[in-house]
Amino acid sequence: MEHLFKGLIEGIGEDFTREGLIKTPARATKALYFLTSGYKENLDEIFNEAIFNENSNDMVIIKNIEFYSLCEHHMLPFWGTCHVGYIPNGKIVGLSKVARLVNHFSRRLQVQERLTKQIAVTLKEYLDAEGVAVIIQAKHLCMMMRGIEKQQSETLTKSMVGCFLESDRKNNEFMRLIGLE
Repeated sequence: MEHLFKGLIEGIGEDFTREGLIKTPARATKALYFLTSGYKENLDEIFNEAIFNENSNDMVIIKNIEFYSLCEHHMLPFWGTCHVGYIPNGKIVGLSKVARLVNHFSRRLQVQERLTKQIAVTLKEYLDAEGVAVIIQAKHLCMMMRGIEKQQSETLTKSMVGCFLESDRKNNEFMRLIGLE
């Protein structure tokens, strides 16, 4: 991949042999591999024996999980916070695993809409939860640095599965508890 970055640097009119750019292709390659490391992770390893039987059906919320991703349309960063809530159906998961799940899907070329849905559906499947709610608030450099150039814009996406789709009360409770209602 380093030769591709050299070509990109050369393509914009720079000299990749200039002192400040000599190591840039190697650094950019390493950074891109990290930013897309979600492709190489295994979901079973993420949950790694951290699903526990628990007789609970009370809502669990992990809010303000920060994330960073790359827009698949422009390969520019978008970042923000993810709020995840679920209602157990006899199983709970270690809290750090929810944050790891967010990282797993955000460390790919991504769109926010898909990212939100992937987190919700995966958590529902692994826990057989009664319901899962995910809200992501993010800023996109593809809207801030180029194109329309709206620096204060923020995108909010929401994915509700299971009982969150069926119950306005649970949906509203989740929104209130994360501070969006």
